Amino acid sequence: MQYDVLVIGCGVVGASCAWALSRYDLKIGILEASNDVANGTTKANSAIVHAGYDPLPGTAMAKFNVKGNAMMPELCKKLDVPFQQNGSLVLSLTEEDDAELEKLYRQGVENGVPGMKLLSRDETLALEPGINQEVRGSLLAPSAGIVNPWELCYAMAETAVRNGAELHLEAPVTEIAREDGGFRVVTPKGAFTARFVLNCAGVAADRIAALVGDHSFRITPAKGEYFLFDKSEGKRVSRVIFQCPTKLGKGVLVAPTVHGNLLAGPNAAPCKAEDTANTADGLAFVRASAMRSVPGLNFRDNIRNFAGVRANSDHDDFILGQSKAAPGFYNLAGIRSPGLTAAPALGEESVNWLREAGLELREKASYVDTRRRIRFHELSDEEKNEMIRRDPRWGRVICRCETVTEGEIVAALHTPIPPTTVNGVKRRVGAGMGRCQGGFCGPRVQEIIARELGMDPTEVLMDWPGTWVLCGETKGGTSHDEG
Repeated sequence: MQYDVLVIGCGVVGASCAWALSRYDLKIGILEASNDVANGTTKANSAIVHAGYDPLPGTAMAKFNVKGNAMMPELCKKLDVPFQQNGSLVLSLTEEDDAELEKLYRQGVENGVPGMKLLSRDETLALEPGINQEVRGSLLAPSAGIVNPWELCYAMAETAVRNGAELHLEAPVTEIAREDGGFRVVTPKGAFTARFVLNCAGVAADRIAALVGDHSFRITPAKGEYFLFDKSEGKRVSRVIFQCPTKLGKGVLVAPTVHGNLLAGPNAAPCKAEDTANTADGLAFVRASAMRSVPGLNFRDNIRNFAGVRANSDHDDFILGQSKAAPGFYNLAGIRSPGLTAAPALGEESVNWLREAGLELREKASYVDTRRRIRFHELSDEEKNEMIRRDPRWGRVICRCETVTEGEIVAALHTPIPPTTVNGVKRRVGAGMGRCQGGFCGPRVQEIIARELGMDPTEVLMDWPGTWVLCGETKGGTSHDEG
């Protein structure tokens, strides 16, 4: 297949590039190694829209963090993605922290972060009475927020597909060859040719770059582990609570989620790219660090632990731009925090690169830039009754914890990028995200997927390829001698 642009990887950065490019009359292809989009770092991170005081002034991180932060409210409104601009606090707990807050404040001013304030102890506790009572002061950044990261990715990818982009799942790139006027990209799903390639492959970005002879960087993955708390803990704090950052990163945070839960994490530990296992030591570190910020955390209301892998690199900044080894091949690599925040701005930057490279960009007259998803539990009684009148499936509650109905699940299964797994449905509509974590609704979700997509129930996976839920039908007699 011939494309103007091929995007390799469909996490939030790749989806952002496809979203930004789909506004134009181009042939766009997206190659994703997994069986779903948003199935790597994008689904397992802190879900924070950072204000932008942490990156060093003059870096790409600083530039695109602040720009992406400014884009997020309008983008999420258009694409119907849950987002709350609830602000963040960086706590000072020691005398050394006082100096760090001053430094962060100065960096934020230089980076263009709006509305920051240095607060006293009393001002800090007035905003967040549940934090450590020994706090000395804090840095308030009102432009920070929280978002649903995987839904942001889905929304941008769906928008790109609605506007003509072609998504190829389970298509890991195995070879890239230069051809006249472009590249030939080989996957198990076939070969694709394109004039330009955008490398948004996350933890695999260095391997993809090496396929075109670019060995200018190396990805050094790091794992971050988390506690997810029940909604009973969701109002423990109302803002994102940080400690002062260290050389290892922004440190362990405590933050509400857009779903009403509470999140604590992450640590930072070197790991292999595929290692998302939780560890006793890692979780113990996160717990101790989180309680230093918010001592009253009730860990008996922890409903899930998870880990995500960050695409750290041997560079101190994002790795952006055209590869010196292969003109027409562009890297968006080493996208660690604040990568989620920066993603929409990076997508727009990729458009600028290709325009400067000579790609003709004509805006589509019929571009669709909005999206709507019905969340049944948010409807008024009148709206609920009308939905049920039109289709009784909207009145059948499948996930009792999150009040997700069959109608919502069916609607998700008929979107431009339908989920084919139980966890894919979970991330689309929230079925299985509650306190029981799918203990009641999981089998019913699996049944609905099989019915709607025409699959054998044994083909429906929990998540990644190989994560079977059912392996076959049990046959045979009783397990004891009836004679």
